[in-house]
Amino acid sequence: MNSRLETRGGRWGAALLPLFAALVLAGCATAPAELPTFNLPAQFKEQAADTQGSWTRAQPAEAQPRGDWWRSFNDPVLDQLIERADARNTSVQAAAARLAEARALARSTDADLAPQIGLGAGAARSAGLDRNQSPRPSTLARAGFDFSYELDLFGKLSGASDAARLDADSRAGLLQSTRLLVQAEVAQTYLALRAVDAERVLVRDTVEAYRDTLRLTQSRERAGDVAELDVARVETEVASNESDAMTLDRRRAELEHALAVLVGDLASDFDVGAGEWSTALPTIPPGVPATVLSRRPDISAAQKSVLAAQARVGVAQAAWFPDITLTGAGGYASNDVGDLLKWSARSWGIGALLALPVFDGGRREAGVQGASALLDGALANYRTQVLVAFKEVEDQLSSLRILAQQSGVQAKAVASAERATLLSNSRYRNGMISQLDLLDARRSELQNRRQALQVKASQYQATVGLIRALGGSWDAQAVSLAPTDAQQAQVAAR
Repeated sequence: MNSRLETRGGRWGAALLPLFAALVLAGCATAPAELPTFNLPAQFKEQAADTQGSWTRAQPAEAQPRGDWWRSFNDPVLDQLIERADARNTSVQAAAARLAEARALARSTDADLAPQIGLGAGAARSAGLDRNQSPRPSTLARAGFDFSYELDLFGKLSGASDAARLDADSRAGLLQSTRLLVQAEVAQTYLALRAVDAERVLVRDTVEAYRDTLRLTQSRERAGDVAELDVARVETEVASNESDAMTLDRRRAELEHALAVLVGDLASDFDVGAGEWSTALPTIPPGVPATVLSRRPDISAAQKSVLAAQARVGVAQAAWFPDITLTGAGGYASNDVGDLLKWSARSWGIGALLALPVFDGGRREAGVQGASALLDGALANYRTQVLVAFKEVEDQLSSLRILAQQSGVQAKAVASAERATLLSNSRYRNGMISQLDLLDARRSELQNRRQALQVKASQYQATVGLIRALGGSWDAQAVSLAPTDAQQAQVAAR
């Protein structure tokens, strides 16, 4: 008797050994790494703060409203263009479709946590399929429902559900990032177009001035006051400036066509009429804290991707645990279709299934390693996004600072060139200088005026670039960069 009990005990121990090993491995499983935090300076370097200030941390907050930041430029045409781009831009539509796909996948993954119930009916006629069945043909009809429910004792299903939800959240952040990128591109393209319009006016006015000079010079050449060389010089200036005007016409057409694509229109049907460049240039308030980077949706998307990768590491580790499924079936079964729905034909069954692979050739271990590698990649991408965000803001701040200085210097150059042209014209009419000196003075004035326009255009471009780098606005509230307690609890549970 004792030997039989010992034999049975040994058999039970051998049978339970895989389950015990799985539980031991679960206990030794390494928890996923926590989301890294960054010490963010209270001010950007380019703000040239008098003091270094305190250090703080901030969390991406994609739920905060971005606001209609482009309205600060006070340009109705720009407002209309961005509204059209929000509704019709194909990149935004594609990003929205990817978000809808991710949310549908998350709902599909959530369905694995719920009981699965199905209805079915069927009939089969057979004979002699096994030794216990009569060789005479018989019919078996069945109608009823099936039930199955997998117990999520080890968090594998809930972990997959959390990962899918975080993927959807990441897609939501990417949609915000795409929308912000399109808005910024529309604003920058439109402002570049208006800058070209202003430059075209300047060049065409210059062409008309040179044409007036050419007519005067030709009249003086016919009177014998000047040589043919003077006429040739003015004709060269007229042709050169006409060529510049045509180059600006081509540039404007390209910008208008690019704007048509951004707002989702055909270039052949799109037109932005020439207008005066009266767009306001907003000033980003000084003392912007670095925590405003929390508004950048691409950082938020990268953070959610890290959390999703962490959840998938937990799912891969949970693959070492057994799968336990409860099953059930109920309905009617009869050898006569006419008796199928009689109470006497009722049938039912319940069961429980436990599955635990003993040897899988290293499949589960490879799954854990693959999930860990994906987590490492997500962490690296997250850190890259933060570093790039700081670079972009610092780039635009430095550009605005230097452009402001350059604008002041260039304004002085324009004033001096205008004064030089006025004096040269007076001296030329009095015969004190040659026509070549006058043309040089006018050429210098045109060059400085065009350069002043280009500096102004660069200021607008850098302002839009800074707003985009700040995540669409500059009044974000500071919060913690670490993940929320609920997110950390979900990751730890894996």
